[in-house]
Amino acid sequence: MDVRHLSDFLGFSAEKLQKHNLFKSERFFLDVYCLTPGQSQKPHKHATSDKVYLVLEGQCRFRIGADEASHGPGAALFAPAGVEHGVTNDGPDNARLLVLMTPPPEHA
Repeated sequence: MDVRHLSDFLGFSAEKLQKHNLFKSERFFLDVYCLTPGQSQKPHKHATSDKVYLVLEGQCRFRIGADEASHGPGAALFAPAGVEHGVTNDGPDNARLLVLMTPPPEHA
């Protein structure tokens, strides 16, 4: 049985947000994103991949399509394939997000 504990994924960097992979297959990936205050993932989109963000800790501003709002722990947000999305830690503390994408994006 392959077991991971979310509390083990706490790596932050002053330079940029950190992505820590928990699980990955050809069908999905599950990561923990760690963002210090002010860090962001610039808006982008995936033609054939859906993404879900789940806020574990902190406060982040999410942009999905034309909608933008801040959310804290327990909030889950869905970014469907083809829709531009991004996130910024707009809170005063570090933030951690559980991020699921299916299928993983294709890389050229």
